[in-house]
Amino acid sequence: MARQIALLRGINIGPNKRVAMPKLRELLAGHGYEDVKTYVQSGNVVLTGKGSPRKLGHELEKLIAAEFGFDVAVVVRTRDELADVIARDPLSDVAENPKRYQVTFLSDKLAAEIVADLETLRRDNERLVVSGREVYAWHPDGAARSKLWSRLAGQRLGVTATSRNWKTVLALLALADE
Repeated sequence: MARQIALLRGINIGPNKRVAMPKLRELLAGHGYEDVKTYVQSGNVVLTGKGSPRKLGHELEKLIAAEFGFDVAVVVRTRDELADVIARDPLSDVAENPKRYQVTFLSDKLAAEIVADLETLRRDNERLVVSGREVYAWHPDGAARSKLWSRLAGQRLGVTATSRNWKTVLALLALADE
């Protein structure tokens, strides 16, 4: 069984789609997943389980819908895939603040026209690199007014996507390695 990282999209942001992490850990452990750990309240789960990341994502989506009564998209990476995301870091030379450096994890690769559209949305000082099923985005002035960030955080990418800041990405790998 492999260590895997499940990234839940859009939970605990406002009053809707509230998921208590202790209850989520209990739910997953009760369904046979081992060494279940969560990181902060934004839907980051590290666990040991059977099956491919795609299969695990679908299983978790079903469990969450049945238990909590709403749909949540889940993107999963293995521990080794997450380590590769960190090793490929294409913006290490410019991304100075890990809270303003985002990785968007995708269920599948983006279509070429979506990538081209993302490039048109970035401000002069923002940086963007699409690499496989990840989008690395540096927002030195913050994401609040960034059109690029709005698009990455939205649902118009043609694939399931969820973003984490660099600090969280590093913390999830450390948690997977414990």
